[in-house]
Amino acid sequence: MFRVRDLAAQTAFWCAALHYVVREPPGDDFVLLHSPEGRGPNVSLDASPSERVLPPRLHLDLYAQDQAAEVERLEALGARLVHWEGRPDDADYLIMEDPEGNRFCVIDAAEWSGWGRDGSP
Repeated sequence: MFRVRDLAAQTAFWCAALHYVVREPPGDDFVLLHSPEGRGPNVSLDASPSERVLPPRLHLDLYAQDQAAEVERLEALGARLVHWEGRPDDADYLIMEDPEGNRFCVIDAAEWSGWGRDGSP
């Protein structure tokens, strides 16, 4: 669950980022997102602002066959790259945050042999 300030904006961002849809009916202060194909975990958004903690206790890892294109797509949706001095030079991940600062990683799935084109095992 992500606690968010702007439920509508965060719903739009995460639906587009994950290619998910809202499970109907959405609530005034809570939305459950899910894959229309039934793949992957559900993601809950709760309109209950809270203090951001770094490092976050939980974050999503998004796997992409074309990491650069996925980062560009997510940036167009409002996400930002996070530069961290502790990231190894050969890391297969990039750290990003959504428009409200919730962090997630984009993993280069092309580095993982045996993974499907959509980044799934």
